[in-house]
Formats: sequence, C-alpha cells, structure tokens
Amino acid sequence: MKILSIDTASDICGVSILDNENLVCNLDSNTGRTHSENLMPMIQDAFTKTNLQVKDIDLLVCNKGPGSFTGIRIGVATVKAFTDSFDIPCIGISSLESLAYNTRDLVYDNNYVCSIIDCKNDNCYFALYEAKNNAFENLIEPQAENIDSALSILDSYYKDTLLDSNIITFIGDGSKIYKDKIKEIFPNAKFVNDNLNNLNSYSLGIAGLIHYNSNIDIGNVLPLYLKKPQAQRQLEEREKNNK
Repeated sequence: MKILSIDTASDICGVSILDNENLVCNLDSNTGRTHSENLMPMIQDAFTKTNLQVKDIDLLVCNKGPGSFTGIRIGVATVKAFTDSFDIPCIGISSLESLAYNTRDLVYDNNYVCSIIDCKNDNCYFALYEAKNNAFENLIEPQAENIDSALSILDSYYKDTLLDSNIITFIGDGSKIYKDKIKEIFPNAKFVNDNLNNLNSYSLGIAGLIHYNSNIDIGNVLPLYLKKPQAQRQLEEREKNNK
C-alpha cells in the first residue's frame, strides 16, 4: 500500500511517502508558517523523487490537530481535495497520537506514553497512550489544559488505573519545557531525545496505516481544535471588558 502523509500542524511542513510501513521518501521544510506556499511543491517533489503520481497512492493521511489553526486547515483541505478528485481513502490523525508513534522503537507493550505540546503561557495539549501490538491505544483523550491541571489529571489516572511499576514516557516540546514540573510528580518519568519531540510525517503515516488496517476513522479528516483561535479569544475578551 502506497501512503502519502502530510503534516502541517507545526512550523515544520512534512511530506512522506510510505510503502506500507517502509519509508520511501521524507521531506521536511522548517521555514515558518508558510505551508500554503511550501506544501504542493513538496508533494510534487516527493512524487518526482519516487517516480509516483497521485493515482498511485492508496491512502492519504494528514495531521488534523491540535496545532497551528492555519496549518491544520491547509493540510486538511489538501487531503480532501485529493480525496474528492481521485477517490482515495483518507484518515486524519491527531498531533498527540502522531507523537506517540515517535516512541515506537523505544517502548514495549503495556507501557505508557504521554504526549505534551506546549501552547504558551503554561498551557498545553496532552493525551495519554498505551503501547499495544506496535500501536497506541488512547487512554486519556486529547485535551487542552493548564500544565498543572494536565499533570493533576494524569496523576489521578495513574494512581487510580496504572500499576506503580509502569513508567510513563513523555514526548513533545511540552515535555521538554515542563520537564521539571513533570519530574516533581513523576520522578521516574522517561524523556526522549530532542529530535523525537518534533512532529514528523513518517510517524503520522504509520499511525494512519494502523487506523486504516483496523478500519478506524477512515474518512475522518475534520480539524481537531481543542481551543479557540487566539484572535477569537481576544475578541471575546474585548467584548467582555466592554460590557
């Protein structure tokens, strides 16, 4: 199965082509939030490098968020356009689940991965996953919280559900930024190397393939917005202050 996987949810614009789980081509561009200009040329470049065309693709995968509101819309719109034009099945994967797949070679079955993405001012997106059969089962759904609230939710779940012997591996830029806070509550926590804290389209493609093979969320490419855009929040705050 040939997979085209695109990730536009962060500053990194990523495009990968996979043959089942084998990486055929991977392109990344970190030029800021100019994905509207970069994405289509990168896709064309990937096709040129692999001697493939859109009609050769069996599955489309995109990052549905959370992350950059504009970036997510670009990725979702691109996948929907390809799906509508070429009748190719598509799947949207969350940023947090994609990050969990970065640990696929590091964690074993029944171990736990917490993905944390920083969204400034001590706020974050987070979710908890359990490794099972080279896939990741969602235990705590993706949500937006203050970092202290997020760690409190995680701590309560851990104490109520997980065995003390099960160590959580933390991943994502938030795990680096809030490492000291995390270690206060989870002194035995594990952290990945910095290069694994970034979103990448290859892990995204692997997650999409597993969803496809399990018949999960096929056709689900609606953006996952866990909080309102900053402009909308600022407008609501001004309206509130003017009352």
